[in-house]
Amino acid sequence: MGKDHHGRTARLELDDQSLREWDAVILESGPEEIILDRSAFYPGGGGQPPDHGVLLWQGVQTRIVGVRKGEDLALIPAEGDPIPPAGTSVRGAVEDDRRTALMRTHSALHVLGGVVFRDYKCLVTGGNMEPLVARMDFNLPEVPPGFKEAVEAACNLEVEADRRIDVKTLPRTEAFEIPDIIRTATNLVPPEVQNVRIVDIVGLDTQADGGTHVASTRQIGRIAVAKIENKGRGFRRIRIKVVT
Repeated sequence: MGKDHHGRTARLELDDQSLREWDAVILESGPEEIILDRSAFYPGGGGQPPDHGVLLWQGVQTRIVGVRKGEDLALIPAEGDPIPPAGTSVRGAVEDDRRTALMRTHSALHVLGGVVFRDYKCLVTGGNMEPLVARMDFNLPEVPPGFKEAVEAACNLEVEADRRIDVKTLPRTEAFEIPDIIRTATNLVPPEVQNVRIVDIVGLDTQADGGTHVASTRQIGRIAVAKIENKGRGFRRIRIKVVT
């Protein structure tokens, strides 16, 4: 399959992160999982959780409460909901509020990572997010005076700058020629991945990344640094909230 497929499913969200509804056909189904020929459900990864949504078919609704990556991209139906049989034409719909909040949050983390790398030369050692709240860990040995306030102010200057956020896919060798393309302490791009998806906050941060993002930094909203935590010698956790 091509780079925009996972197993038998074409991944529509990789090319169009604004897509919320689409037509598809059920390839395989059961009470534990449903496989579509085309899907815009983000399956999760890189700290971003999977989408929720629904499948609409023959006047019936099946709620989707998660996505599982295996040989195929498997949608997880809500327990007890009706299951469309293989061959059924369906209308898929991603829950817009959740996806949009996660896109804003994921882009906010990239702004945070870009600011901390630029201003303090620290790499990311971990991260996770839920809608509008997130944390990112850094190899920061000491917390300078005023660090929390300085990072928050710098992040929001980048938000107000309304920097464009571009997404593109490059061959692995070309991608790894970009300086500092990996901002994590460990390279998380598996060696078998030959086409690398790049998320570029123009003028601030360019990273290999598979998640979904807003189109510009102003769409993030305000970034509030909620807390700085000590996670052991040389490691600090920054918790953020994304607000309107």
